[in-house]
Amino acid sequence: MFRIGVDVGGTNTDAVVMQGDKILSGVKSPTTEDVMSGVVDAVERALADAGTDKAKVTAVMIGTTHFTNAVVERKHLARTGAVRLCLPAAQCLPPMVDWPNDIRDAVGNHFWMAKGGYEFDGREISALDMEELNRIAVQIRDEGIDTVAITSVFSPVSDKMEREAMEQLAKTLPDVDFTLSSEIGRLGILERENAAIMNASLRALSERTVGAFGRALTKVGLTCPYYITQNDGTLMSRDFVQSYPVLTFASGPTNSMRGAAFLSGKSDAIVVDVGGTTTDVGALVKGFPRPASTTVDVGGVRTNFRMPDVFAIGLGGGTIVEGTGETLTVGPRSVGYKLTTDALIFGGNTLTTSDIAVGLGLADFGDKSAIADLKHDHLQAVRARINEMLTNAVERMRVSPDPIPVLAVGGGSILVPDHVGDLPVIRPEHFSVANAVGAAIGQISGEVDRIFSLDGKTREEALAEARTEATNKAIAAGAKPESIELLDQEDVPLAYLPGNATRIRLKVVGDMNG
Repeated sequence: MFRIGVDVGGTNTDAVVMQGDKILSGVKSPTTEDVMSGVVDAVERALADAGTDKAKVTAVMIGTTHFTNAVVERKHLARTGAVRLCLPAAQCLPPMVDWPNDIRDAVGNHFWMAKGGYEFDGREISALDMEELNRIAVQIRDEGIDTVAITSVFSPVSDKMEREAMEQLAKTLPDVDFTLSSEIGRLGILERENAAIMNASLRALSERTVGAFGRALTKVGLTCPYYITQNDGTLMSRDFVQSYPVLTFASGPTNSMRGAAFLSGKSDAIVVDVGGTTTDVGALVKGFPRPASTTVDVGGVRTNFRMPDVFAIGLGGGTIVEGTGETLTVGPRSVGYKLTTDALIFGGNTLTTSDIAVGLGLADFGDKSAIADLKHDHLQAVRARINEMLTNAVERMRVSPDPIPVLAVGGGSILVPDHVGDLPVIRPEHFSVANAVGAAIGQISGEVDRIFSLDGKTREEALAEARTEATNKAIAAGAKPESIELLDQEDVPLAYLPGNATRIRLKVVGDMNG
């Protein structure tokens, strides 16, 4: 049986065909403006190179930057209603108060605050007022809004009010999509609310995008299930990604890190993924990306949902090089997917890092005679600047002085030297399509993050209960029961809650059935 991994980047769309752990083919195709025709081209070429029977492909895994780009570019965001359950507390800073004006305007800046919410110890701030919610529902309907984010104060302690409010609003708004903040974010009401509103604003785009991927694969002649990669290195079904599109944020770097771990056999390392536009640097821990422990800025909006700890710099194969000597700049601007028309070696008139790589003899493509006038000193100065940028980025991601390898992947990783600072660089086989490999090897996860009471049970019993719950979720999502293993667990005693409570965050992963 065969699997196909696809990763849609800003410059290239990569695709691989795998049989078990064996990579049969890997191709890079320019990302097209409509995206889908690039996906079709990459998949068709990968299948042709592998000589694979389409009928024997059991699954396709796709990584996409669609949803991150929508936020960054302020495009395709739906008008969204934000309902905060908080009164009479938490009203001095209204929803979206810390958003940039352009993105707040893009989602409509519609918000309502209502009675409800909890204290930190689980006591009610005030009870829900159903009549008040009915009035809000009528206003939402009159505004023509069809996606709503509901946030309650301290809903990670209890999500009961969010669910009751959703049920009440749905009586008047039966066709509206609802996002609950307790299902996405963590403690910290503004950041959690931001994540929920952002997710709600992307629901319509998610439905269109997932449908378009399905049509693209049908055009290729594939009838197997397809999955979208999320940012913890695991997979989402099409239904799940339509409900939680924000969980795809940073899935591209995550795919590259997972692919780098698979291709190199290294489970603890620093990964440097050099694409056409940016370089993403992240840390691998036990083969999975190290998660960010603080708030994460997405398009100027602070959020606190699960994200990998990734540092991005404006350096890639299409990065524009300008000036000389003291005025030398490398990036952050890039020619992106126009590399094959704009770079000097392809007949263009823009000096890029790809031209520099060919001039230095690090790569051999395009017309080398087009850069014959580049002086040796200039080539070396650009190379030194690139090495400085990479060293600073890698050192930023290190958490100890212990020597660990740097895994260089991505089509632009020809720019990475043999050593970054004092760390050796490994460039594994198939490094240029590591992101598509990471998508293809995606696993199914099950996750639990909630409060457990320890009255009448031990900590070990509560952890076992959480693991069973997470395991059942993974199996329901399509994981092989015998392959499931614990990836991460954390329990934090909550001394301020009654009932000897503890918060348990636990995740298991398993291989996909089929």
